[in-house]
Amino acid sequence: MRLRSLVPVVAVLGIWGAALPGGRVHTPPELSVEKLRWLAGCLEMRSGDRVVEEHRMDLRAGSMLGMGRSTSSKGLMDYELTLIQERAGKIVFEAHPSGQPSAVFSATSANADSVVFEAREHNYPQVVGYRRSGRDSVIAWIDGTQRGKRQRIEFPYRRVACGPEGVR
Repeated sequence: MRLRSLVPVVAVLGIWGAALPGGRVHTPPELSVEKLRWLAGCLEMRSGDRVVEEHRMDLRAGSMLGMGRSTSSKGLMDYELTLIQERAGKIVFEAHPSGQPSAVFSATSANADSVVFEAREHNYPQVVGYRRSGRDSVIAWIDGTQRGKRQRIEFPYRRVACGPEGVR
């Protein structure tokens, strides 16, 4: 999902883990990035001639790196690079959308089937979420206030093969 039209991007709400000896911070188990491994892989949404894709690498070294794009018969509409990782005792979603400044969102909840990120100070969106729906579907959404009006956009993704057709 792109920040402008797709990617739910949310801000830092300050969910801090418990401090460990030596000043290190520990992410509470209820907000572990390990619980988000279900987001890895390739997702796709089709609507008319518009195709929205998200590809996310599996968890390694505490991070999940992703990319997404929206295309139509007119060509590339937009793209985004994303990073999900534990940072300073919280899970953050960092978005780098095409033609826009980067934004960082913090998880307010994360479990085996859903995650919600928030960035209340962000212009739009202020909330980004993903919810697993069965084995092969993920509902993503962005939500917030834009120009004084609340707006929520959902992206009903389905899991697809990554790479060339037929390759899983």
